[in-house]
Amino acid sequence: MGLPLFLVAQLPDEEHFRLDGPEGHHAAVVQRLREGEHLLVSDGSGGLAECVVVRVGKGELDLRIESRRQEPAPQPSLTVVQALAKGDRGELAVQMMTEVGVDQVVPWSAARSITQWRGERGERALERWRSTAREATKQSRRSWLPTITPMETTAQIGRRLATAAAAYLLHEEATERLSQVAVPIAGEIVVVVGPEGGIAPEELALLEEAGGRPVRLGPTVLRTSTAGAAALAVLSARLGRW
Repeated sequence: MGLPLFLVAQLPDEEHFRLDGPEGHHAAVVQRLREGEHLLVSDGSGGLAECVVVRVGKGELDLRIESRRQEPAPQPSLTVVQALAKGDRGELAVQMMTEVGVDQVVPWSAARSITQWRGERGERALERWRSTAREATKQSRRSWLPTITPMETTAQIGRRLATAAAAYLLHEEATERLSQVAVPIAGEIVVVVGPEGGIAPEELALLEEAGGRPVRLGPTVLRTSTAGAAALAVLSARLGRW
């Protein structure tokens, strides 16, 4: 079994440091790590350190760093524009995409999204997406924490696509398959996932004009909560990440 991973704001320069706060509590109380056991600590920006527990306190651990490394950011980067979904399907999408290897998730207020983020409700929903990404990063033992941006409109998504190295629109009526289209080896690849009702025709036209390329994954239609993770799996295999 792999070592558990905990996230910190910054890896210390010193050999010894204390893991406290929520992460320290989780390590000491929930996972019940003991003196002599090993764990991983990451800053979420590629920094990764293997540590050994030298003391267990009340909701905190004293650690000694045994090795450290800086993992480079993956290239090309993978961004998924994820349409807002009802219930907890948006959080489920973020969880799976983080585990699969997404680098950035952009919440999208699509025309056919039933759920809308407004005011404090939107702020709470965005925070849940970020919390979900954080927990999934730890679970999958990633050294890079994906960025969850503030919600964007269709016009903003169009401008984002215009500057990407490649942009793919998942659409059930597309004739090209994501597994067969050309993919760049550098820059940013953006995948757009529509809501349960699909991307509206006027949105599709705008995003195509901005450079988006309609593609499909296969003969079946996936839910918005699973389509992004499936697309990332295809791209990860093609790019040599997997």
